[in-house]
Amino acid sequence: MKNGLYIVSTPIGNLGDISSRAVKTLGESDIIICENPKHSLKLLSKLDIKKKLISLHDYNEESVIEKIKDHLDNKKLSLISDAGSPLISDPGFKLVRHCVLNNIYVTIIPGASSITSALQLSSIPINEYKFLGFVPKTKKGISDFIELLKYSVCTSVFFISTHKILLFLEMLATTIPNQKIAVCKELTKINERVFIGTSVDVYNTFKESSKNSLGEFVIVVEEDKTNNKNSLSRLTPDIIEIINKLLVKFSLTDTVEIVHRIGNIGKKEIYKKALDIQNEK
Repeated sequence: MKNGLYIVSTPIGNLGDISSRAVKTLGESDIIICENPKHSLKLLSKLDIKKKLISLHDYNEESVIEKIKDHLDNKKLSLISDAGSPLISDPGFKLVRHCVLNNIYVTIIPGASSITSALQLSSIPINEYKFLGFVPKTKKGISDFIELLKYSVCTSVFFISTHKILLFLEMLATTIPNQKIAVCKELTKINERVFIGTSVDVYNTFKESSKNSLGEFVIVVEEDKTNNKNSLSRLTPDIIEIINKLLVKFSLTDTVEIVHRIGNIGKKEIYKKALDIQNEK
């Protein structure tokens, strides 16, 4: 192994999913950078690996980089998350960027990912998809988030906490009742379940038992079938109607950004039309 940084994927649930290369890399590392040392110690103990652990999170990443930067040239450091592939809605990108800018060796030890696992199990087309991170915590944030899903022209995948899953499904069922979704629970674990159907059907299933709302969740939502991708290359009547609806809930700037993201339309063109609509109102 060269000196430098190794981005190591760990299991998302089933310990058997860790690769022999990941075990070897962690075993030969001088330092392991992790989110929660107490959590990571459980995995490392099962693998019979004892190493110095350094905690990395959103609030201390720059100080950690300062602390370890002298080691990156002459030691082997591994970066792991609590589960799955590091840096996906987890800290670490500043560390990787530091290594790249300073010509420090960086490589990836690939492995389990709840995102790809959920997409594969969803039975929803995944030739084109977007990852949206975590669902917002507030009701207003959830409402705005669902508005994005409502007009999406590709499959969406995202995380949600157990505390918000039922509220989110209720709001989703109210806004886009016929959209096909897949709610993936406790992937690779003994209680793994995948709920597939329309948003209304899945919400009704979740209401049947409070146990359904316990666990870790990844949700996949199919694209809005009413949108034609080819027609999104210009300001069609459908797009103008979308701009009208968005301006009711969002600012001019946010509306431009949303329409730009869901279609192949330049921001200047969207801004001009949205401004005209706003002035008319």
